[in-house]
Amino acid sequence: MSVKLTTRQVGDVTVIDATGRITLGEGATIFRDTIRDLATKGGKKILVNLSDVSYIDSSGIGEMVSGFTTVTNHGGQLKLLGLSKRVKDLLQITKLYTVFEVFDDEAAAVRSYS
Repeated sequence: MSVKLTTRQVGDVTVIDATGRITLGEGATIFRDTIRDLATKGGKKILVNLSDVSYIDSSGIGEMVSGFTTVTNHGGQLKLLGLSKRVKDLLQITKLYTVFEVFDDEAAAVRSYS
């Protein structure tokens, strides 16, 4: 199963709930297209909820970085929520934990945009 993304609004923050696997091919493409679409339509506050993501490969990590860059270049912020231990370890190994703001609590993450 590749990734399934659903978006919802919490105030002025767009939350993307991801479920499944973000991997080479369809999963990474869906992720990239969703982030780009939001950024180009003026989405400045994007929170990616990864609590139901079971696996991310190097291609998925690349798309997360690409999405972060796209949103930042459009004057917005992309933050991460609910990382599993496996994903958290992957971000620490790749030193990307210092790039992304990461939260365990959705309410705190939403408040951080103010």
